[in-house]
Amino acid sequence: MTEASKDAVDAITAQWYAVRPELNTDPMAVFGRIFRTAKAVGDAMERAYGRYGLSRGEFDVIGTLRRSGAPYTLSPRQLSATLMLTTGGMTGRLDKLEKAGLLTRSPDPHDRRGLRVALTERGLALVDEAVVAGLEVQRTALAGLEPEEVEVLGGLLRKVLAGAP
Repeated sequence: MTEASKDAVDAITAQWYAVRPELNTDPMAVFGRIFRTAKAVGDAMERAYGRYGLSRGEFDVIGTLRRSGAPYTLSPRQLSATLMLTTGGMTGRLDKLEKAGLLTRSPDPHDRRGLRVALTERGLALVDEAVVAGLEVQRTALAGLEPEEVEVLGGLLRKVLAGAP
């Protein structure tokens, strides 16, 4: 590896090697790069969604409704489970998105105590634009890789995720 190709994670692992040479810091190098990549890409996606008046979390809500398929309707519980959010966290997002006219909440016709959350026409149009902007950020981050490398990386990360505690 050339000096020019080293990154901040290499510096961190080199420091550990200097004080604890018996440690294998390969896992630290992998996860350090995953965390730094996720932060950088996440911040860029936040900016991309911000152009549409959305936070990343708000995009996740309307994106989940969109990818659920027509009629783009789910219960708050289904949304919370999919997005791994508490009901309190979900309520705040739904309030903001409803106020913006991007979704509606209505009684569930099959459950007197339940609600249904649905995308509005405006929400559908907005999420369809915003998803393209988010994908462009992700494509840019992967631009240095060949398509085959992207596929391999995706498969490797799937294995890492499956083995995560």
